[in-house]
Amino acid sequence: MLRSDIPRSSIDGGSLSGRIALVTGASRGIGRACAIGLAKAGAHVIISSRSLPALEQLDDDIQALGGAATLLQLDLKKGDRVDQLGPTLYQRWKHLDILVANAGILGPLSPLGHVTEDGFLGTIDINLTANWRLIRTLDPLLKASTAGRAIFVTSGAATGQHAYWGPYGASKAGLEALVKSWAAELGTTTVRANLINPGPVRTGMRAKAFPGEDPMTLPAPEELAPLFVELASPACDRNGEIISFRDWRDARHERTRTEALAVEA
Repeated sequence: MLRSDIPRSSIDGGSLSGRIALVTGASRGIGRACAIGLAKAGAHVIISSRSLPALEQLDDDIQALGGAATLLQLDLKKGDRVDQLGPTLYQRWKHLDILVANAGILGPLSPLGHVTEDGFLGTIDINLTANWRLIRTLDPLLKASTAGRAIFVTSGAATGQHAYWGPYGASKAGLEALVKSWAAELGTTTVRANLINPGPVRTGMRAKAFPGEDPMTLPAPEELAPLFVELASPACDRNGEIISFRDWRDARHERTRTEALAVEA
């Protein structure tokens, strides 16, 4: 299930040095950028996806940076395989420091009356049920960490205000409720769970949903990586929040500008 043929040492001195992270949907887009960002920060990253060739390429890229990765080929539709993940990781590492539950599908963009049962349930299975399974199997491992951090990916579609986005929107609204409920349960522990709303980002899923859009007008997935690293840090105590990437980016730019003006003064 896990493949890490060659022992490798993480990048020394990073903010996440020595920490173990799992990233689902790591083969492309935001997940791929996040995995690289976590590796740059020093984490050993368990990169998960259905596509083994894409994981192998990502592993090569992480190695080239001096980072460390373990490959995990996993289909989130197979619930029994997801359920085995916690015990498998426990045998290897005894704990998990960071979970980035990024994997998701767009599902059918159609009037609800035209959505098939398979289309609806398939979207719910990947975007919601699989994340519940991840929470259930990994909760003990995150609690075994000194500062477990879990990060999930939501969407503005969770508001339910967008026509034809019913299955996807419902899955993300359910995910938000699920993670917030879990975060409330974690209040007296050292684990923290939050969600990121990326907004429009230059990904394959975005291109599928908006084929006429110029992707170069959108942020690249790599721009989100520092936000994931920040929320994955033991120093981050946020819990049960939905963090907008755009709001975070604007606030960061404002802090940088203010600091630059202070230095000039």
